[in-house]
Amino acid sequence: MQRRRFVRQLGVGFVTALGLGVTSTWRSAQAQGSGVAVRWLGHTSFVFEGNGRRILVNPFRSIGCTAGYASPATASDVVLISSRLFDEGGLLEDLPGNPPILSEQGEYELPPIRMKSVEVDHDRSGGRRFGKNLIWRWEQGGLTFVHMGGAAAPVSVEEQIQLGRPDVLMVPVGGGPKAYNAEEAVAAVRALNPRMVIPTHYRTQAADPETCDIDGLEPFLALMSGTPTRQGGNTLNLTPASLPGSGMVIQLMSYPF
Repeated sequence: MQRRRFVRQLGVGFVTALGLGVTSTWRSAQAQGSGVAVRWLGHTSFVFEGNGRRILVNPFRSIGCTAGYASPATASDVVLISSRLFDEGGLLEDLPGNPPILSEQGEYELPPIRMKSVEVDHDRSGGRRFGKNLIWRWEQGGLTFVHMGGAAAPVSVEEQIQLGRPDVLMVPVGGGPKAYNAEEAVAAVRALNPRMVIPTHYRTQAADPETCDIDGLEPFLALMSGTPTRQGGNTLNLTPASLPGSGMVIQLMSYPF
């Protein structure tokens, strides 16, 4: 609990402290970005490594739909979480290196990377059941990433403007009471029109069959039939040149069970 109180108090002060004197170098550093290594840790958790920085997103507690995944605790420079729910921000203590944890809506800078979060509902009841979810957007290695966490509300016009068109979109597709189902995920993909879609938050063999309440990947892929699909492992090396020059591709990642 001590870490969580500290992070909330830090807030934008963390950004200001780390951002002093570096704004002038940010654009040139981004322009020289040589790509990003993306590693899937299961569910909605990823590590993004590029521009000399390592970003960990949504380290979960292994329970329910994430029961069979290994612990996502891994070294990073900063941790972004979508919510305090066990499957998105449930593993925050004792992370290697004691990194800062960003858990509130705002704009942040970890030179040369800028990050921002947009707050949306985490359920279909105006946030009354599961509160709010943070959608994270950042630029790293010459690429723009948007990680939707466990978004459940449709993407509004205002949110489209704030998020822009991402190069890579991580979108939940498995449904349940607190994230997009396949139809809702397709609507979000069409609203944001990314170059690459990486589906997240879907049922895998990691799920505890007694407690996991989400669907598999297949309904989303069926609705997206006709969109080119790539199959890969749990690590993906991305550069601007590796993405489609036009149109969209779905990138599937596999977990090393």
